Amino acid sequence: MRFAALTVSLSLAAPAAAGDFRLQFPLDCTLGESCHIQQFVDRDPGPGARDFTCGTLSYDGHKGTDIALPYLSDMQAGVQVRAAADGVVLGTRNTMADQYATAENAASIEGMECGNGVVLRHGGGWETQYCHMKRGSILVENGQKVKAGDVLGEVGLSGKTQFPHLHLSVRKDGAVVDPFSPEAADTCGVQPEETLWASLPPYQAGGVLGAGFSTAIPEYGSVKTGTADEAPLPPDAPAFVFWAYAYGGQAGDLMELNVTGPGGEFVSHSEALQKNQAQFFRAAGRRLRGGQWPAGSYTGVARLLRDGQEIARFARSMTIAAQ
Repeated sequence: MRFAALTVSLSLAAPAAAGDFRLQFPLDCTLGESCHIQQFVDRDPGPGARDFTCGTLSYDGHKGTDIALPYLSDMQAGVQVRAAADGVVLGTRNTMADQYATAENAASIEGMECGNGVVLRHGGGWETQYCHMKRGSILVENGQKVKAGDVLGEVGLSGKTQFPHLHLSVRKDGAVVDPFSPEAADTCGVQPEETLWASLPPYQAGGVLGAGFSTAIPEYGSVKTGTADEAPLPPDAPAFVFWAYAYGGQAGDLMELNVTGPGGEFVSHSEALQKNQAQFFRAAGRRLRGGQWPAGSYTGVARLLRDGQEIARFARSMTIAAQ
């Protein structure tokens, strides 16, 4: 089934009362640990973008909730997508390749930006749509009845996307509804009296997805795939590099990278972001100037700070063996 007609021309719904319609979290992952919400529905009626808190976790015209995995290797290991509510399968697609969207493959994706996915019809005019799923993973068929929590397939990288994630769209009578604030359309920043979630997922304004050690500043591609970490480093590594991968960065945020080793402070680096960045990584370290790195335990801590306040941190330890 082609999903383009269901996604391209939709606008935000007028205020929608939730009634008895409630959503279960649709992924087998733990928010803040093995997944995160990268983007929310765009609440800005103009050319800008803002999420339901008036924050920056959205982009112009975005019509869903993007629940992302940290690394491509997490997607390859398999993360199940589950039905958010009882319903009937309205349509599926299961044959598109899992690949990053590029200028070279744009023509083959056009009209199928959702990638592989499932559309479920629920009662009362409600629908949910699950996009960017893994090729060959979808387990349901048109007309099949499903219960909330039933496995639909797995998270993938199909369609128009730059990172492995599930795009969940919610619609009422054909119009997009923000499940975090269903009773307001073109507004933000007001605490909603009710949401569509049976258990409200926490809002995180940005975070550190992971960190690691390597013998050189890694390529961004290897960071995204989950293959950049080389710990434990050998005693004669040509360089000692600590890196961190993060999301939701805003201009002016500080990324701090600090490593303590056997002799105390080993690496200390702080860098301000010059612009908003949906995902980014930073690295700092030292070159080996003869000899070997001191044997012992090393702990790297990455901190993301906004307006002087820590909003996220990630710690990673390793041991360099004596030779």
